[in-house]
Amino acid sequence: MNEGQISDVLTNLSIPKTAATLTLRIIKSFEYRTEKSLVLHNINLETTSVGQLKDIARQAVKTQPGWKPYRNAVLDIAIYPDTFKLYTQAHGSKTTNLIINLDHEDWILDDDSKILAELGFENETEVSFFSRALYDQFKSNPETRWES
Repeated sequence: MNEGQISDVLTNLSIPKTAATLTLRIIKSFEYRTEKSLVLHNINLETTSVGQLKDIARQAVKTQPGWKPYRNAVLDIAIYPDTFKLYTQAHGSKTTNLIINLDHEDWILDDDSKILAELGFENETEVSFFSRALYDQFKSNPETRWES
């Protein structure tokens, strides 16, 4: 490709599955829409499991600057993030719910041993990381409080 030309290769296909960029939406509170995105670079989707991705995320929250308000969530068993759910993939549609998509229960990643590539992960996949107990509670009454 010459300088100044725009590639027609989609970004999710332009990067190999061995060096993908993922965005993890770490959700602290559904009611108050408290979430912060953690961008991870150079993730090998062909060898990284769901469980390993959870460990990477928790370690990043514990050690990286800017995550202090989220550290108690990683340590507190009541709000401990233990579940991933697909939010969107590159060039895909997004939900109208700003915190998490409440439909597509089949997008919840329950098996920690599954390899990300097997689950359809590509470069620029975005997933939510949250407490399943808090998610189930919010889903039964999906009202936000921050607007009140």
